[in-house]
Amino acid sequence: MFQPVPVYVGLRYSLAREHSFFVSFITWVSLVGVALGVAALITVLSVMNGLESELRNRLLSLTAHATLNAGAPAGAPIRDWRVRIKQLQGSPELEGAAPFLDTDAMLSRPPAMSGAVIRGIDPTLEAQVSSIAKAMREGKLSDLTPGSNRMVLGRMLAYQLQAGVGDEITVMIPGNGSTAGGASDAIVPRLQDFQVVGIFEVGLQEHDSVLALVNLQDAEAFRRLDGPTGIRLKFDDVLKAPELARSAAARLGPGLHVRDWTEDNEAYFRAIRIEKTMMGLILMLIVAVAVFNIVATLVMVVNDKRTDIAILRTLGLSPRGVVAVFMTQGVLIGWLGTAVGVGLGLALACNVDVIVPFLEQTFGFHFMDPEVYYISGLPSEVHAGDVVRIGLAALILTFVATVYPALQASRTQPAEALRYE
Repeated sequence: MFQPVPVYVGLRYSLAREHSFFVSFITWVSLVGVALGVAALITVLSVMNGLESELRNRLLSLTAHATLNAGAPAGAPIRDWRVRIKQLQGSPELEGAAPFLDTDAMLSRPPAMSGAVIRGIDPTLEAQVSSIAKAMREGKLSDLTPGSNRMVLGRMLAYQLQAGVGDEITVMIPGNGSTAGGASDAIVPRLQDFQVVGIFEVGLQEHDSVLALVNLQDAEAFRRLDGPTGIRLKFDDVLKAPELARSAAARLGPGLHVRDWTEDNEAYFRAIRIEKTMMGLILMLIVAVAVFNIVATLVMVVNDKRTDIAILRTLGLSPRGVVAVFMTQGVLIGWLGTAVGVGLGLALACNVDVIVPFLEQTFGFHFMDPEVYYISGLPSEVHAGDVVRIGLAALILTFVATVYPALQASRTQPAEALRYE
């Protein structure tokens, strides 16, 4: 179909300046439309990738990549957790493992009261699986010494309780016991006072407003357990963590249940995937409008070049050759627009950290007000796969747009076209 002569003629039609002003204008609008659509898609999806990575990092700053819990009964302690951690050493891409014990509790500092999750940790191992030590705003994680009944609060939780470093917090959890009347197996709350020795902030409400940290031995004594209820794991590659976690758990044999971060935060990332998909479809409409312009341009060119088509046909150009002429013209417009769009999109996506502060300073507004959002900047992360998919989609759409006008041109009858010439 694409012999040298049809391609040459198609390029001449595309580059010639003898078109009418309106046809030339629509041609340029089509090219610019494709370029802007592709650039907008690459830029927006790169920013959404950056926001997804930022959210993932904040979510995993305290929850690690995977957890190992006792399979049955649920919530049972792992008494030999030190042996288990030694057995995990040498697992592929494993960075660290640390025990934990989570307890739902009610925290009170009159007149304030708030629900929270009390997490017992081993301060010496915690740095291997989380970045909590870097998130400390007051105090140090090492202040959580065994038997001291000390506590570190999230900033929002401390604000709700109106508590600061040095204050006493009363922690209440349910427990089995007997009432004063002698009734057994009644739910009697357990109370314990803890001293606040630090405050952390990771920039995510799910952690800062509900989480409190204590030493693992203090949590075990409070819960009357002889071990943590789980072991948290961290790997080199967070995206491979689900597979790596199951491989590491296989070294321990049966009895432990594996749960990775994709299960714990499934709702968040499903929402982001849906939002990215819908945003991609909406922005692809820009490319679709430009594609319709390409169709309109080629239809007008076909009508304008009916005499030329008839002459080419009489000189021996086949209908397939005519199709190639006009497909060459349409493909040139679309593919040139796609190339410009990819270049512009990559330039914008790779320089968001420079462009956004410039726009905010110039126009005096914030894209994401730091007083409202935890993430005050617009991070950008370019994925090669997204760029390739966007480019291919634009190329395919522009190629398909040339089919109808080219087929219409190939159906031109020389006798009819030259009758009144």
